[in-house]
Amino acid sequence: MSGSRRGIGASSTCGGFFDADRKIERVGELEHLSGQPEFWNDQLKAQELLKERKTFETELSDLAGIAARLEDADIAIQMFEEAADDDFLSEAVDCVKTAETQLRRMEFSRMMSGRHDKAAAFVAINSGAGGTESQDWTQILLRMYVRFCERQGWKVEITDELAGDEAGIKSVTLRIEGEHAFGYLKAENGVHRLVRISPFDSNKRRHTSFASVAVLPEIDDSITIEINDGDLRVDTYRSSGAGGQHVNKTDSAVRLTHLPTNTVVACQAERSQHKNRSTAMKLLKAKLYALELQKRADERDLLYAGKAKIDFGSQIRSYVLQPYQMVKDLRTGYQTSDTRGFLDGELSEAIEWFLLMHSGERAQGAPIADED
Repeated sequence: MSGSRRGIGASSTCGGFFDADRKIERVGELEHLSGQPEFWNDQLKAQELLKERKTFETELSDLAGIAARLEDADIAIQMFEEAADDDFLSEAVDCVKTAETQLRRMEFSRMMSGRHDKAAAFVAINSGAGGTESQDWTQILLRMYVRFCERQGWKVEITDELAGDEAGIKSVTLRIEGEHAFGYLKAENGVHRLVRISPFDSNKRRHTSFASVAVLPEIDDSITIEINDGDLRVDTYRSSGAGGQHVNKTDSAVRLTHLPTNTVVACQAERSQHKNRSTAMKLLKAKLYALELQKRADERDLLYAGKAKIDFGSQIRSYVLQPYQMVKDLRTGYQTSDTRGFLDGELSEAIEWFLLMHSGERAQGAPIADED
């Protein structure tokens, strides 16, 4: 074998991709800082710096492991060429597969590097024009996301829900807690379009329905979003329910209106008005934070006129059940004919296509919607 495959190091395999040289330099800086007498004067900052160092050390260790597996594969291939023993070829294949698995794990970490990707998420689903059709579609989407979250092992809580006039749901808001919940679900922002034979049409005609999905991160309390009491209107009312002994007899549900932005949120999940108000305030902070991020994103988009804008109002995916079976993501080109599985919560592949595409943009320095 030629020497061109020899000496494969972490920097040459994916150092540029993951910026290994910068990480090595930063680890050295952090080691120097941690040795200074004043390092622990600010406990919180010290912990953050140590966490940063540990993260970089883990990434560098992973890169070294990938490089080592590729070196092993290189040696095995040379032995195969010299001895014509298939065992060496099998060993090379195993080494490459191990390196590929490690690289995919690192790629996932890169996809989830946004500021709020680890945060819990609020998911609001709203029916579009079309009455009962769209309200039924909203309920289908609700089930789809609940099933997806169950597959991920995440906790799902309905914080607010408005039932449809005849069937389905006009609007619903979920709070979803789990590892990288917002990081995954941010891919679902936008308008979702359904084409099917209507179960509500006696003539069995084909109908098109729309529903919008907005995904917001739950803002950590350490991030300051100032809300003046004079800018807030608080309304209380009785929680809606199916009736019977479980109906709340007190005005425990809370609706908050932020007057300067006309932003309205509500929560009726708990029997306690205090708990409902606390959850509603978190949602309001998330929405106000998202508004500020959107303003900044709009400003950045002026610098990237050729970049397709992704916002809550964009149609992102079509679900066609008639005359053929197809789910197609209009942003990435991802498509599948397994509409039943997709609507049953099998979203991971479609979401990862989107995240991979935009983690690539992040690596190239393009603006990403969830960052400021």
